[in-house]
Amino acid sequence: MQPRNMSMSGVVDLAAVKAAGEAKAKAERARAEAARQAGQGGGSGPAAGAVPPSALVIDVDEAGFERDVIQLSAEVPVVLDFWAEWCEPCKQLSPLLERLTVQANGRLALAKVDVDANQMLMQQFGIQGIPAVFAVVAGQVLPLFQGVAPEQQIRETLAQLVQVAEERFGIIGIEVDPNAEAAAPAEAATEVPAGPHDALLEAAVLALDAGDLGGAVQAYKNVLADDPANSEAKLGLAQAELLARVQHMNPQAVRAAAAENPRDPAAQIAAADLDLVGGHVEDAFGRLVDTVRVTFGEERDAVRLRLLELFEVIGADDPRVTAARTALARVLF
Repeated sequence: MQPRNMSMSGVVDLAAVKAAGEAKAKAERARAEAARQAGQGGGSGPAAGAVPPSALVIDVDEAGFERDVIQLSAEVPVVLDFWAEWCEPCKQLSPLLERLTVQANGRLALAKVDVDANQMLMQQFGIQGIPAVFAVVAGQVLPLFQGVAPEQQIRETLAQLVQVAEERFGIIGIEVDPNAEAAAPAEAATEVPAGPHDALLEAAVLALDAGDLGGAVQAYKNVLADDPANSEAKLGLAQAELLARVQHMNPQAVRAAAAENPRDPAAQIAAADLDLVGGHVEDAFGRLVDTVRVTFGEERDAVRLRLLELFEVIGADDPRVTAARTALARVLF
């Protein structure tokens, strides 16, 4: 989906503007106090409180959302990137958003939200598929776009966001010190002994990043051959096999076949794989549960086994998996 043209009419909320002003003033006082205590005064170089570029790209969760996003949005527009590890389009979009945020030189911040670990946020934002991108400015939420779009269109959307933040809310961003990271002393790290399968797991991740899905699948299988209970390898294998299955699919043809043949297990299994990769988790699970209901024998077993494989992709603790397991049990028993 292409980025939506942002309509900013009606987004100005006087209470939010007041709160934003108070939060901004509070942040500025805190920075001034920190600078005073550190003995920073006049002289050349970056102003007190300047941050390294990477400090404006953060991971956020439900617990820290108020602090890390809402309060920060009083100083700089915060772009929200809703993503998941298994989402292939997310792996294209997220690095681009990170790069554009750094290039914005303090005029933008990027908050990355893992939807698998933050289901409540996903529901609160009404997200039906990922990647999905929103913005928060002075506590106001603005939908930007869903899916992957050409870089130039994303640049234009973010430029408009920066303009709106300044013109409507007087938010001009945070000062950045590009040399801060180079000058910062490296923190002493405690060496963690390598596990017996770390090299194979790392090889699998590198293969995934390189698009070598067959290599990733084999690397994970090598780990599981020696350690069948390895949870990281089980999850990685399920994800890699899913991506390999959908890699050469024609989405339009697959969905058309599923619509025309609601009782065809193969058609519904293929469509469920696409649903999951597209972030439509409940749709994928519901499709296969419904197919189990209308099939029998080996066909039913094939659908059931694929559903169990998709559970592995999402994770046993996910509430959507719990709900789907209950629905499957009702159908089977």
